[in-house]
Amino acid sequence: MRPIRLPEPPGDGMMETPEIFAGGGGGGGATVVRRAVLIGNGSPGAENQCLGLARALGLADNLTLYRVTRPRGGINEWLHFLPISLHKFIDQVLRQFFRNTRFALVVQGRKPYRVSNGGSVGLAAILEADVKKIVTVARDTYEKEGPTLVVACGWDTISYSSLIRKLASDNVFVIQIQHPRSRLDRFDLVVTPRHDYYALTASGQQEIPRLFRRWITPQEPPGRNVVLTVGALHQADSAALRLAAIAWHDELAPLPKPLLIVNIGGPTEPNPHMGHLAWADAFVVTADSVSMLSEACSTGKPVYVIGSEHCKWKLSAFHRLSGTVGLSAPSLDWKM
Repeated sequence: MRPIRLPEPPGDGMMETPEIFAGGGGGGGATVVRRAVLIGNGSPGAENQCLGLARALGLADNLTLYRVTRPRGGINEWLHFLPISLHKFIDQVLRQFFRNTRFALVVQGRKPYRVSNGGSVGLAAILEADVKKIVTVARDTYEKEGPTLVVACGWDTISYSSLIRKLASDNVFVIQIQHPRSRLDRFDLVVTPRHDYYALTASGQQEIPRLFRRWITPQEPPGRNVVLTVGALHQADSAALRLAAIAWHDELAPLPKPLLIVNIGGPTEPNPHMGHLAWADAFVVTADSVSMLSEACSTGKPVYVIGSEHCKWKLSAFHRLSGTVGLSAPSLDWKM
């Protein structure tokens, strides 16, 4: 489709629709983007990046989140290395072949398919990704609504987003978050961290053994359709933090100040992370999570890192870059 000009993010705390998405834009009504389709893989880290980009573009109130899910249970737990389309095909064949035999439990396991819900990302419901349905809606509503912005993140979403662009290239603008490793021309835009290209830098060439280089992607410099970021995209903007400050007021407001939050990660429910971002005066974050560090750094508060001296290759490059641009402080000599 004809290129669209992505706008600057809305002003601080503002979630209004940018001008290019609300009307005009110099290209006529057919180039105005008013809605977004997001495709996630069930990982909050991936889906939050999609939601964060949609919020930054002023489309938070007009989006639909789809999810790509793999079969689960039984032998399926050993098939996650396969492309998702092949995995689903094998699962269907095995279920049909063994459904009335004593091997059914081995094939299907005791775990049900993942239930699609949006609790982890703040939505009431999430639909199973269906390429044909997304393409049909994009085509049928194009004349009235303009092109559909498709944003996907995660390895399992690549085949879905690329096929959507192939089938409806005149009706969609497809953004793939995180490097797809090959054939970047399948997408209108690729948004990926700068450290994904560490293997191509002088430091990377020295640090990574020659034997491994041919297997590490990407192997070419970023092209014109690649946007590089310092860290990960997220939805911890000022509006979201204000809501989190209200939601976590009773728990966090009474604590003595200054409040130092130490983020280790884990399955705590309800997750207090957004409340921590809103109420903390400073953060201590483990070096293994680019997402948590990116969210903490975006608040403008002091961020200290534990364990970055143990990081290698591209993760080490991320910590050096974030320190160079002043997003985080040097590593703490933390004794656990």
